[in-house]
Parts: sequence; structure tokens; C-alpha cells
Amino acid sequence: MGNSLQEQLLKAGLVNEQKLKQTRSDKRKQVKQTGRQPTAEEQAARQAAERARAEKLARDRELNRQRQEEAARRAAENEIRQLIHTHRVVRDGGDLAYNFTDGTALKRLYVNKDQHARLVGGRLAIVRQDTFYELVPAEIAERVQARDASLVLVLNRAKDEASTDDPYAEYQVPDDLMW
Repeated sequence: MGNSLQEQLLKAGLVNEQKLKQTRSDKRKQVKQTGRQPTAEEQAARQAAERARAEKLARDRELNRQRQEEAARRAAENEIRQLIHTHRVVRDGGDLAYNFTDGTALKRLYVNKDQHARLVGGRLAIVRQDTFYELVPAEIAERVQARDASLVLVLNRAKDEASTDDPYAEYQVPDDLMW
């Protein structure tokens, strides 16, 4: 009873040994061919896996790009902070109030007479660093302004030529005028 159908047919004499070998060979070839050509389900699964792999790769690229942008932004902020910190002008003992606007708010910074004159003349500027205000030279303020213009609050520019149609051009406003 343990004999296969092929062996039983061979014992009964209905098939010969050559026919049995040919059948086995054909069966092996058929199994190999179906193994090489995937079924429609296997193809769909393979395509879905390939799509998922491509989507994951695109997500990873986007996440990596966002991380690089964030790192570059932080590096630029740190560079600006370092630039302001190393070139700030110490304003101890300031007794003269210099008024300026920060957005819609009117702010006051106490400076000494020399710093006030340099602020008015455009040789010093006021920049915002985090929640504080710092005095820096005009050249540094221009470098900060090139990187982030919102940080420079006061940068007076010297006017080279007066307007020709200005009726008050001959009357100069004194620098020590306080408002």
C-alpha cells in the first residue's frame, strides 16, 4: 500500500521504466518553470513592496533635508549670536536715554554721551539679541543685517547729499536735540 501509483503501474507492466523517467523529468521541468515565472499575486506583492521601499526612501530623503535645513538655520543663528556677542559695545554708566522702536513698541536704551553721538552719526547701531538690545559697530550691524534684517533695529545712515527741492535744506538740525 505504501507504493506510489507510478511504482504500482510499473509492477503491473502498464508503463515501462523509460516512460516513468520521462514523466518525472517533465514534472520537474514544469515545477521549475512555475518557480521562475511568478504568479499575478506574487507580482502584485513584489510591486507593492517596491513602492513601499521607494516611498520610504523618499520620506527618508525629505526628513534628512529638513534636518539639514534645521542644522543650517541653527548654525546661522549661533553665528549671528557670536558675532553680536564678540563685537558689542559695553554701555555701563549710561545716563542719556536713546529712544527707538522695536516693532510697535517704543523702547529706551541708556547710553553715555559719546555712544549717543556715535548712534546718531551712524557709527553705532542697536541690534536685538534674544530679549536684549546691544550696541554694535555699524559694520557689524551691516553683516548681521545681511544674515537677518529683523535683528537690526537702529542703523542710521549718513545722508551724502541733501534733496534739491527741500525748502529746509539750509537749516541743519543739531545732533544734540533730544526728543
